[in-house]
Amino acid sequence: MANQTRQLAELLRGEGAAVELVQVNAPYRPAWAERLKGVRAFFRLVPYLLRLWRGAGRADLMHVMANSGWSWHLFAAPAVWIGWLRGVPVVVNYRGGEAEPFLARSAASVRATLRRAASLVLPSGFLLEVFARYGMPGRIVANIVDLERFRPREVPRRSVDGPLLIAARNLEAIYGNDTVLRAFALLSESWPGARLSIAGSGPEAAALAALAQELGVADRVRFTGRLDRDQMAALYRDADLMLNASRVDNMPNALLEALASGLAVVTSDVGGIPFIVRQRQTAMLVPPDDPQAMAKAAHEVLADASLHAALVAAGRDEVQRYRWSSVRAELLAAYVDAIAAKKAT
Repeated sequence: MANQTRQLAELLRGEGAAVELVQVNAPYRPAWAERLKGVRAFFRLVPYLLRLWRGAGRADLMHVMANSGWSWHLFAAPAVWIGWLRGVPVVVNYRGGEAEPFLARSAASVRATLRRAASLVLPSGFLLEVFARYGMPGRIVANIVDLERFRPREVPRRSVDGPLLIAARNLEAIYGNDTVLRAFALLSESWPGARLSIAGSGPEAAALAALAQELGVADRVRFTGRLDRDQMAALYRDADLMLNASRVDNMPNALLEALASGLAVVTSDVGGIPFIVRQRQTAMLVPPDDPQAMAKAAHEVLADASLHAALVAAGRDEVQRYRWSSVRAELLAAYVDAIAAKKAT
């Protein structure tokens, strides 16, 4: 979401808009407040709310990036209410893959907040259906992929070492990197020269490193840590196949970036993923928490050059609809409608 926010700000500035970013994770001020566990959130939340209040006074419209749980309650909901109090139209752009359980618990409070927003924007048909079930209509504005940054390598990679596989999700339980490691270990029985790079950071880093050791693949697994956009683009171009084993998901940009970069993708069939890729056409879909199925699908793609080429070509075609020139009209229409709705009240 941070990358999408940063990219959107750059694109809107390119259209001539003045954009002011208000971060939820700005550096602590004073810096020593970070050491005060239990109360340090206060030192981040209060300045955030003050910046929102001041920024709203200068804005014609507020675009609020929103997620589930405490992120919604602490950051997104206050932004909506501040916009409403300041008389500024608010577009809520919800992106969380855990919308269903979140709304099952908190639909009433979310609905009350969204009544103060001018529009609810969602990146996928999956989330559109979830919110509609709880009486909250929205409109689809797809995620944006930078197709100039995320592009295929110009010359086919020739490696005597074997295929390079990547996973590009944070090291958190919901993203199933343990399943990726188990699938890779199984795949290595047929592809002993295969290597795996896992890009991301998170609380499961130590446990995943220990699992790689336990599975006997640690010497062929590289944990890159968090990479910036250009580093990620380079990693995609170096790879042959992406493995994604998320347990819940919405519209993962990592999959779209991989498709744009000319990678074949093997992914779990959860949440919004089947809304953006099609089985054996633009990706290989497998059940969640099933390393055997993931390894089998990856083996099939690596062993069948025609299947690999077809997935890559179809994926490249599919991702064209996520370029800025395609999404721009949808987003600007949402902005225009939000401003008009506010003026009408």
